Amino acid sequence: MSLKGVLKRIGVSLITVFLAMLLTFFLLRMTPGSAIDTWARDFATQRGMSLEEAYRQITAMINYNPKEPIFTQLGRYLGGLLHGNLGMSMIYQNVSVNEIIANALPWTLFVLSVSLVISFLIGINLGAMMAFKRKTVLDPIISIYAILTSSVPNFIVGILLLVIFAFQFGWFPVNGAYDPIVEPGFNLPFILNVLYHGALPILTYVITTIGTWALTMKGSAVNVLGEDYIVAASIRGVSERTLMSRYVKRNAMLPLITTLAVNFGFMLGGSPLIENVFSYPGMGYYIGQATQQRDYTLMQGLLLVTSLAVILANLASDLIYAKLDPRVKLEEG
Repeated sequence: MSLKGVLKRIGVSLITVFLAMLLTFFLLRMTPGSAIDTWARDFATQRGMSLEEAYRQITAMINYNPKEPIFTQLGRYLGGLLHGNLGMSMIYQNVSVNEIIANALPWTLFVLSVSLVISFLIGINLGAMMAFKRKTVLDPIISIYAILTSSVPNFIVGILLLVIFAFQFGWFPVNGAYDPIVEPGFNLPFILNVLYHGALPILTYVITTIGTWALTMKGSAVNVLGEDYIVAASIRGVSERTLMSRYVKRNAMLPLITTLAVNFGFMLGGSPLIENVFSYPGMGYYIGQATQQRDYTLMQGLLLVTSLAVILANLASDLIYAKLDPRVKLEEG
């Protein structure tokens, strides 16, 4: 893995982040409606000032004025980014976008990482078993399950789980990341309470992604089974268990590393639907709230961080894949 190849990938990622930022900025400016007008009227009433003065103070506070020329707005936004300032939220007044993201991002990363690891580990093991036992009942069962879960939107599965296990049986909470009575910190009661609140969102992701991982792993494992070294190992009398775990599974997993990052990005992009179903205070929940109420500053901050996370995940997958598989080399040209 050459330094030139690494720098090239990093450069491409930085350009992609910049283009994503520009696309988000201009698309949001084309969206009708704004939360500033309502805020300005309330602000003027509370402070006893004119609507124009309230509007001026608010736009200065949130570092955004929709009445300015578009490139003036862009310059103001880029200036704020250079200072690490994403502006102030319009609907969560007197709260910065930075603060909202700092509070929301850990919850989204927690749910996504736990569910992704669980579904990945279960899926690749099921896929390897499907490849070895293609003539058993396991193959059609997992295939049908994958088709069904892939065709049903994940938020529908979330709603079903919420209705059954939260409303019907009352086994799980219907909102929040933890109970207010629990003291936040690195202690067992708080950790257990966080897992309790995150159980249904995690289960939703796991249910809807296991089948895809299994089918992907099966296809990769079937290709590996046809390799000469697998045939040679089988002739030498290597047991089926050893053949599957040490030879097939390890090599079949390598192409899934990139898919792992792509799947993470897909789940991150779909988090508004899941988190809004469970009123889970992650990035997706606030994206949904900001979209409904036209909070441009919050939307562009959340979408920028989301895009950055997805791009970094894909960059990491490329670098890790090249490190794990010596047959893959990063481009140097």
